[in-house]
Amino acid sequence: MRQVRSQGIDPNGRPRSAGALSPVPNKNPRVARKAQTASKIIVSAFHQPTAGGERKSPPRPRRLARRRTEAEPSQQDTDVTPPQIPQQNRKPSHHRMAPPPRHLLLLPVLLLVSLLRAAQMETVHAAAGEGDRDEGARALLALLQRVQSEALRALGPRDFDPKLYVDLPLAPGADRAAAEAALATVTTRGEMEAFLARYFARAGSDLVEADPPDFEAEPRGFLPRVASGEARAWALQVHALWKDLARRVAPSVAARPDRHTLLPLPGRVVVPGSRFREVYYWDSYWVVRGLLVSKMYDTAKDIVLNLVYLVEEYGFVLNGARSYYTNRSQPPLLSSMVLELYTATGDLGLVRRAFPSLLKEHSFWVSELHNVEIMDNHGRLHNLSRYQAMWNKPRPESATIDEELASKLNSTAAKEKLYHQIASAAESGWDFSSRWMSNSTDMTTLVTTFVIPVDLNTFICKMERDIAVFAELIGEKATAELFSQASKARHTAIESLLWNSEMEQWLDYWLPTDGNCQGPYKWESKSQNHNIFASNFVPLWLNAHNSGLGPFLDEAKSVRVMRSLQTSGLVCPAGIATSVSNTGQQWDFPNGWAPLQHLIAEGLLNSGSTEAKEFAEDIATRWVRTNYAAYKSSGAMHEKYDVEACGKSGGGGEYKPQTGFGWSNGVLLAFLEELGWSHDKEIGCPS
Repeated sequence: MRQVRSQGIDPNGRPRSAGALSPVPNKNPRVARKAQTASKIIVSAFHQPTAGGERKSPPRPRRLARRRTEAEPSQQDTDVTPPQIPQQNRKPSHHRMAPPPRHLLLLPVLLLVSLLRAAQMETVHAAAGEGDRDEGARALLALLQRVQSEALRALGPRDFDPKLYVDLPLAPGADRAAAEAALATVTTRGEMEAFLARYFARAGSDLVEADPPDFEAEPRGFLPRVASGEARAWALQVHALWKDLARRVAPSVAARPDRHTLLPLPGRVVVPGSRFREVYYWDSYWVVRGLLVSKMYDTAKDIVLNLVYLVEEYGFVLNGARSYYTNRSQPPLLSSMVLELYTATGDLGLVRRAFPSLLKEHSFWVSELHNVEIMDNHGRLHNLSRYQAMWNKPRPESATIDEELASKLNSTAAKEKLYHQIASAAESGWDFSSRWMSNSTDMTTLVTTFVIPVDLNTFICKMERDIAVFAELIGEKATAELFSQASKARHTAIESLLWNSEMEQWLDYWLPTDGNCQGPYKWESKSQNHNIFASNFVPLWLNAHNSGLGPFLDEAKSVRVMRSLQTSGLVCPAGIATSVSNTGQQWDFPNGWAPLQHLIAEGLLNSGSTEAKEFAEDIATRWVRTNYAAYKSSGAMHEKYDVEACGKSGGGGEYKPQTGFGWSNGVLLAFLEELGWSHDKEIGCPS
């Protein structure tokens, strides 16, 4: 079997990075001690026997310096089942290790000064007190997972949402130990309801309403290109939803973290809505875009600084602001938020404040936890990134669902592998989709960590471009040049390894695991996933955000990609579908999602082609109309929409459809800001 290299951890307990490394050791023994298990999960998940049957151990892992609040997983060596793209065969390949590109070798040296500044921002906590709090937080989460399991048994599966139970804070005066003892006596629905009322406060009650001080009912300069009275009236209603979604974390969360799974944040937050009661990472980008349209610059800045705070505390932006999300991130868009806010306000202080955290986040995403080396057909070595969570247990927020799925598997090792792939798919934001499955009808075939995603590498390429711009702004010339070169190298890698000239799309690349190659993967055309997903077109987005480094695509190529999209089967009456396969997963057909509409349309809009601009406007028009029709019929903005019919909300997945909704609101306002709406243009569904 092919051995995948272990995830490197440097002597300071940080992920080894092809990018920046901090030379300052982490002085918090709690952080170092708790992080050991995370690296063990990754090493064990990829620990393979050799072709001769003898197990060959990867390099001994060191400590991954990051805060952890979940219960620590037990782990044993496991074998990885080779992922297979349906109807494609793979052959092992053997190549000597090629040296990394020169710009990656230089990166640690040239970023030393910048990262010393980042290291100075890390807070050193008292080990004993923090250790007690962490023990209490882990004990609470363990209790809540037991409550979740017992609630399912007592209340039944109908309308059961497992996330509700791990979001419960302890009630004032309630004692965790007493709750643990009382839970053992609960057997009936009535007893469970009484137990929950006695020992726990309402989920979400540790977030308090916070009217944003920068909210105005009709801001000056709001949507100047929207001439339609009907469209403007509706847009103002959507604008007003920011007040409904604005919160602050209650002071009790920071004072007693052992009584909450919610994490403290320094500023105001805007939540997505419904069951999503806390901040989420990649949602926040489109929330920020919408807030900027609403002229709510201070609230947008608070959101960005909250995410910066998470990087300072954990080394990366968490999936969400809950203790059970500290094992994974989400698509990295923090630099994009900083750039949008700087462009709107000229706030150079924000750039300086965020810059060390952006370097730290980049280091996380190019560390060996996520980095993959692939050699192309010309012998050139490229580095791209993948999703990989630091977890191999059921997700606490969906533990009963994960356990039911894993019950199909016979061994503990197989279940841990599945849990690792599930958590990694959640890190992608596309949870769940046939995109990550070798068999689209069977979720136990998830192989997320063996997929090199088009969109993730697009976001990191954008991050590198953004950091180059920020470095130039604050006078870090060497860093600016370095990240400019890093972005160009990733651009080359995307074009060399993911571009498919026959389909005129970028395709995810699937890594093989058969063989015993000690060097980089050897690129093979058949390892591209030829199935069609909206993510195949996300690199168009870089047309809109070249950061002064030149266009990602020339106009002619953008037009070819546009025509490929037009004939792909993704374009539907109400927008762009996520895939062309109806699997019942929410990130598949027929669902359309606001972020994907915006990424693709904004890229086409800025391609330089009149034809592409008209097509972008058509996509946006379809999306605006379906949002409007659904709002008029339901009184709400929705998380996702069924793009087969105008005005229909989406479905599928592991939870009921949600409303609110942060990123849908943001994309709608961004489209209206960018494209306007004429007074004679129909806002409702076409007849």
